[in-house]
Amino acid sequence: MTTQLIPLDPIYIVGISVRTINQNGQSGADISSLWLRFFSEDIASKVPSRTSDDLYCVYTDYESDHTGAYTTLLGYRVESEKVVPEGLILITIPAGIYNRYTSEGKLPYCVLATWEYIWRTTTERSYMADFDMYGPEAQDQNNAQVQTFVSVAK
Repeated sequence: MTTQLIPLDPIYIVGISVRTINQNGQSGADISSLWLRFFSEDIASKVPSRTSDDLYCVYTDYESDHTGAYTTLLGYRVESEKVVPEGLILITIPAGIYNRYTSEGKLPYCVLATWEYIWRTTTERSYMADFDMYGPEAQDQNNAQVQTFVSVAK
């Protein structure tokens, strides 16, 4: 799998979140429920100040590493941290250096395979924030392309 180091400026994301852990299938259940809630509550229509239609799935507030508790947020990029609609939350993806991975194939399996690969690598992660970005090329669920960004230690 190819990776590319990318410097990023801060990114503001507004959406909904859940606190979870990658043990005993908990994160799979929690994150699946978060996706269902996101679409059933039409969260997209509640983020009027978004900068694009790219959907972000952010993993942040790590207790320790990928084995500890963390927060997952589904939402959209916004220009400023000043506008947060009622019932939603804002997180900031910190500026830093990120490894970018590209998942290709059937959703959600291609993204899960990318994360399994990341967990097996020896890359020194910073655990500030990591995220999957679902852009226009992720619309075909059988032939999707998703970008995954992992914060790395400097």
